[in-house]
Amino acid sequence: MAKSSQELIIESGQSDKNYWKDIWHYRDLFYILSWRDIKVRYKQTVIGAAWALIRPLLTMLIFTFVFGKIGNLDTKGAVPYSIIVFAGLLPWQFFSTALSEAGNSLIGNSNLITKVYFPRLIIPASSIIVSFIDFGISFLLLLVMMVFYQYAPSIQILLLPVFVLMTFLISFGAGLYITALNVKYRDFRYIIPFIVQIGLYVTPVGFSSSVIQQKYGENVRLWFSLNPMVGVVDGFRFCIVGEPIYWPGLFMSLAVIIFFCIVGVRYFRKTEKSFADNI
Repeated sequence: MAKSSQELIIESGQSDKNYWKDIWHYRDLFYILSWRDIKVRYKQTVIGAAWALIRPLLTMLIFTFVFGKIGNLDTKGAVPYSIIVFAGLLPWQFFSTALSEAGNSLIGNSNLITKVYFPRLIIPASSIIVSFIDFGISFLLLLVMMVFYQYAPSIQILLLPVFVLMTFLISFGAGLYITALNVKYRDFRYIIPFIVQIGLYVTPVGFSSSVIQQKYGENVRLWFSLNPMVGVVDGFRFCIVGEPIYWPGLFMSLAVIIFFCIVGVRYFRKTEKSFADNI
């Protein structure tokens, strides 16, 4: 009886190809981790998922008072200033929450990482899904505000998914990079809240980025768009309240988003093999 022979062929680059296939094979784990994070987020809380409404609502009220009343940025136009602020707050809340959750996701799942093999990229990706759920709840609040103010958005709101995708990409890219750094350098967990806090003030959440151009010129506004969330916020306002979009700034922000995605994925993959040892 003839024995069957097997030939082993080793090809360069196969590990990377298999890695992305493994992500699909482990999709059930992605669902499990996402659902677990959603339940844990609101477990043993007094009002549960209502926190996803209360936080942006209170922030919107504060920003409306500070920038609209004290800063005199409310022009009393056709669009209520509260909706203008909330349109900028929506993507920022998504980004800031996703960055915080993804940045600490590997440390929070250290027991899982040291015992079982699976593509580690699943962990920060699943944590970002929780932030997306919060975003969806907050978007419902925006719809309620539109009904309350009897405001109907124009047809460009159909383009909103494009800017939601941009928000997801910058959250994913920056989240991968920071969570990989957080595994190696534990003091990064103290830096993440600082980044979020500073980012809020250099992102046009409570005001229009056109104010930058009016006061400092177009060149400054273009450099201001190096903050990738500037183009995203401008895009949200373009879709929701019809505010003219600054296209050079949008392309600048888009380029930065793509850069962060590439750098984030590459650095994460480069350091992934050492996660179990460092944790």
